[in-house]
Amino acid sequence: MTVKIVTDSTSDISQKLAAELGITVVPLTVSFGNEHFKDGVSITPEQFFTRLTSQNIYPTTTQPSPGLFLETFEKLCEETDEILVITVSSKLSGTLSSAKNAAAIIHGRCQVEVIDSQRVIMGTGLLAIYAAELAKTGLNLKELSQAISQKLDDCHPIMYFDTLTYLHKGGRMGKAQSLVGTMLSIKPILKMEDGIICPLSKVRSPRAGMDYLYKFINSYPKIKYLAVEHATSPEDADELVERLGNILPKEQIFRSRIGPVVGTYTGANAVAVTVLEDK
Repeated sequence: MTVKIVTDSTSDISQKLAAELGITVVPLTVSFGNEHFKDGVSITPEQFFTRLTSQNIYPTTTQPSPGLFLETFEKLCEETDEILVITVSSKLSGTLSSAKNAAAIIHGRCQVEVIDSQRVIMGTGLLAIYAAELAKTGLNLKELSQAISQKLDDCHPIMYFDTLTYLHKGGRMGKAQSLVGTMLSIKPILKMEDGIICPLSKVRSPRAGMDYLYKFINSYPKIKYLAVEHATSPEDADELVERLGNILPKEQIFRSRIGPVVGTYTGANAVAVTVLEDK
């Protein structure tokens, strides 16, 4: 039986793409006060960002419960006896812990391996996509788990932030805390390092930010997959994809939308790119 792939909604894999590739996406929860929504299920990015930018209520986020993962595993166990789960960095969320707890409960009925991507957004997403493609070749769970674990260091997400206000409010600054004193005067470029958010560079304008993202992508000689995603500025992402046409065919570029849970920390106007190197 083919190994089934599971990830969480912070991967920003669209429902359409997940369905095409057979990837199951477990949603986190985003809350505005006492209103609770399943990420990308009961609230869309459009609805979320409208509320984020027009209301004074700061949203909060919650990891999926072990019960939700267990429910997911039980359904998939009707189709397979091997499941690979790839989650958001354990240093940003307790999602990994919930998945492992559920895996322990179902042990004996179905074999589940859980991998900490040490990343977020399409950094997690491209690893799940790669896993889904490899699963089609007939790799078993152990082989697939090893292949993805060996690919972690080849996956590079970076993000342009228009503001650090939301990341600061949400307590997810990591090593980017050093930028707090200049929050009003710069537009940061952030990366993931050892599972936490770190500063990579600083720019003065959205245009300079898009130029930086382009040069970052262009610095990799071989790219297997590339993702470009946006929060509320699709025109910036569209223009970047057009510029990238001389580097990579459009069919190898995954377009995505930053979802509500991740958007809680990015705010509006963020643009992210993720490179999965071809080695």
